[in-house]
Amino acid sequence: MRSGFRGFPPEAMAFFRGLARHNTREWFQPRKHIYDGQVKAPMVELVTELDRAMQDFAPDYVTDPDKAIYRIYRDTRFSPDKTPYKTHIAAIFARRGTQKHGAGGYYFSISHTEVEVGGGIYMPPPEALLAVRTHIAQRHADFRRIAASSAIKRLFGAVQGAQLARVPKGFSVEHPAADLLRFKQYLLFTTLDPAVVTTPRLLPELEKRFRAMAPFLDFLNAPLLAVKRRAPPSIDDRLFQRGATSGNPRSLPS
Repeated sequence: MRSGFRGFPPEAMAFFRGLARHNTREWFQPRKHIYDGQVKAPMVELVTELDRAMQDFAPDYVTDPDKAIYRIYRDTRFSPDKTPYKTHIAAIFARRGTQKHGAGGYYFSISHTEVEVGGGIYMPPPEALLAVRTHIAQRHADFRRIAASSAIKRLFGAVQGAQLARVPKGFSVEHPAADLLRFKQYLLFTTLDPAVVTTPRLLPELEKRFRAMAPFLDFLNAPLLAVKRRAPPSIDDRLFQRGATSGNPRSLPS
């Protein structure tokens, strides 16, 4: 894949090394222009190039960089760690028509210590997790075939994620997919050497792993999309339809 993206500048890694040592507003604010120009701007370029590549194998996951890239500011309200900034920059590519964290998506993060690359379902609500487990129970041979593909085994290894101690209620302990049904998350994950961050190899390394994950994510999202299609229209949908029929969409609540 040809691209003009040549990697992050060395200043980006120096910024994260400094932030890891001095994670305070007093250190960050005078250097925010470095973050904006040497970290966030290249990240926008990288996400844009990944979007272009994903048009070929995952067009429904293409995400505007402004929505894909996480803010650097940490939410410290419920955390004992009150440091205000993340020491990495990350992006998520959720499938259109699904919840951002409740369905399967692509993810990567960049820091001075490692590159994280992964995908799958990280925080599914109970109804989504039940739908995925039921789908796996019915098509476990397909799921095992996808997870055991040569590309996934080579680039990620085995499926990861938190698991229950026992098979969840509603499924038999004798089910041939009992080991898979215990998962509470279904993830593929790996890390890359941070030395790749400042080189042109970063983009193709990410794209290669995203491409390998595509069948895995499509499998996980299939039952969630089916549930969404069967769901009755929401009140907002009904109001929109009523406004469109009456020719007065301005009457909808803002």
